[in-house]
Amino acid sequence: MFRPREVFPLFLFVSSLVFFSVDAVRSFPRIKFDASVQFLEAPVYRNGLECRNLAANGEPVHIAMTLDPEYLRGTIAAVHSVLKHTSCPENVFFHFIAAESSTANTNDLAQTVRSAFPYLSFQVYLFREKFVTGLISSSIRRALDSPLNYARIYLADILEPSIKRVIYLDSDVIVVDDIQKLWRIPLSGGRTIGAPEYCHANFTKYFSDEFWFDREFSRVFEGKRPCYFNTGVMVMDLVRWREGDYTRKIEKWMRIQKERRIYELGSLPPFLLVFGGDVEAIDHRWNQHGLGGHNVENSCRNLHAGPVSLMHWSGKGKPWVRLDAKKPCPVDYLWAPYDLYNSHTHSQY
Repeated sequence: MFRPREVFPLFLFVSSLVFFSVDAVRSFPRIKFDASVQFLEAPVYRNGLECRNLAANGEPVHIAMTLDPEYLRGTIAAVHSVLKHTSCPENVFFHFIAAESSTANTNDLAQTVRSAFPYLSFQVYLFREKFVTGLISSSIRRALDSPLNYARIYLADILEPSIKRVIYLDSDVIVVDDIQKLWRIPLSGGRTIGAPEYCHANFTKYFSDEFWFDREFSRVFEGKRPCYFNTGVMVMDLVRWREGDYTRKIEKWMRIQKERRIYELGSLPPFLLVFGGDVEAIDHRWNQHGLGGHNVENSCRNLHAGPVSLMHWSGKGKPWVRLDAKKPCPVDYLWAPYDLYNSHTHSQY
């Protein structure tokens, strides 16, 4: 059983994964991390009377996110939103994945998180990007090619074996409902991941003609009804993931992509190839995605019709960038109340 300590200092876990190393396909300019950047301290959020005592029994809600200096403002806002809306904030444990090659000192990143959330339960892990860079193919948007974007594939290897289940969240989300509800959704029929599915989307467009014309490739979907799902919000059963060796299965498709160019969209297509047609369908309210506009163009979009539990600024536009540029979209004002960024030049929205 995973038991968090009563006091949560920085934990730094360096993954000892053993993979082959190859040179990166595309280089990324390092985003200089300004350690002087300050965030306001969030209010202290405490458990309600109905919350179970973790010291006695039960597991915390495990949430995994990347800790990228370029998206740190988004990550801080996302964490704030989770704590604000959950009934049991002290029962949430965050697992942050930081890039080994980042110019930001990991201790500085952790201290920044701690300054905003002094009582937050979290752990920081290093992701050795050299293990995946040689598998990455260029996609339609450069940000999708970042090695850290692929860290979600390795969560079962990076996190401790005692952690059996995790919610993965992108850094450009805001949760406006109790995360406990998402955590409690069962993964039935032996499924390994759960996510909102969008079966009305044209699934064929995510792969090239070469993929569909190659019988060996396209037969992966035989007997299935695959639907598009967004990997920015997933409930993951890490026990089943490890048993099914799904990291290696995804890597296999990434190697094929390097040779045959069967898709164009970053880390999503290999997930579709491995899990398409075998995903626990979660209500769409848990991923109102696409609020960042198109993957290439920074365009404004409205919320989809229906209830909302999580808003996701997937796409090129990020709310903090558009707000600072004084060119916000209407939905960006829904993100702003969770922003803890503190700067003399940072105006109120």
